[in-house]
Amino acid sequence: MIRLRSAAVAGLTALALTGLMAPAEAALPTSERGPVCAPQTAAGAAAKGDARAPGEVDHRDVSATEQRAIDDRTSALLARKGGGGKPLQGITVPVYVHVMAAADGTGDVTDAQVTQQVAVLNNTFAGGESSGAADTGFRFTLAGLDRFYNDTWHNDRSSSTYRKATRQGGADALNIWLVDFNYLGVATFPWDFDKKDGIDGIRVQYSSLPGGTEKNYNLGETATHEAGHWFGLFHTFQGGCNEPGDEISDTPAQSVATNGCPAGQDSCVDQPGLDPIHNYMDYSYDSCYWEFSPGQSVRMADMWTAYRS
Repeated sequence: MIRLRSAAVAGLTALALTGLMAPAEAALPTSERGPVCAPQTAAGAAAKGDARAPGEVDHRDVSATEQRAIDDRTSALLARKGGGGKPLQGITVPVYVHVMAAADGTGDVTDAQVTQQVAVLNNTFAGGESSGAADTGFRFTLAGLDRFYNDTWHNDRSSSTYRKATRQGGADALNIWLVDFNYLGVATFPWDFDKKDGIDGIRVQYSSLPGGTEKNYNLGETATHEAGHWFGLFHTFQGGCNEPGDEISDTPAQSVATNGCPAGQDSCVDQPGLDPIHNYMDYSYDSCYWEFSPGQSVRMADMWTAYRS
C-alpha cells in the first residue's frame, strides 16, 4: 500500500511499485504494483502533507471479486493447515531494516530511531495505545540493519532491483526499506508472496520514523499501518459503504479516508457506527491512531497461518 506525502501527485496509481529503472510508476505492469498509501487520484493513491485525505488509497486496487477469490484461497489453506478463526499468541516477527540513504547522507536515520520504530511496532501490535485496542499476539525483534548510500535507491527508483538485492529472511520476515519518495508508505500483501517473494515487505518514508520531520506523521505509525497491510488488512474504507468492505465485522463501514482527526465523522450514515478514525488502517494523523480491532487481530492471524507461517 502506498500513502502519498503531498496533497496531490497526479497520475500515480495507488500501490504502484517502482519498476526496474522505471521513471514513472504509472507505466509499470499491474503485476509489479503493490499497495500504496497516498491521496486518491482517479486511479487511487495517498499523498504527503494531506496524506490519508478522504478518498485516498494506499494499496493496489483489490476488487470485490478478487477479495472473494482471496477468501476462498485462504479458507482452503487454513483447512489444509488446520487453524484459523482466532488470534495467535507468542509470534515473533524478525524485522530487517534497510536504510536507503542518499550519497550525501540524507535519510541516514540513526540507530536510535530504528530501535524506536521497532518499539512502536511492538506497542501498537500489543494494543498498548488504548485499553480498548486488541493485542494481536505479534511481536517484533530487530534481526538486521544495513545501510546503503545510493541516490537512485534513496529516491525509490529501481525498487524491484534494490529489494531483490537486499531482502532477507522468508515469508515470516518483515523487511522495511526506508526511502524518500512521494508517499508515506507502500506494502505488499501476504497472498502475493508466492509470486513476489523477492520484493515482499514495506517501504516507508524515512522522515516518518519517531522523531522525524514529517509533520503529523512522525510518531512511527506509518510503519504500523503498512505492516497491517503486510499482515493482510485492508483499509477501513475498503469498498466504501458497500460489502464486503474491509471484511472486518467490528470496524464500522466507512466511505472515505480520514484526514486529521475529525471526531464524530460518519461517512456511511445509513449504517451503524461512526467512522473508525482511531484505527491504524485509516489515514488519520499519527496522534489520532490508537488501535487494531479484535476482528482485525483474527484476520491477521488467519493470513499469517495461511501465507506466512
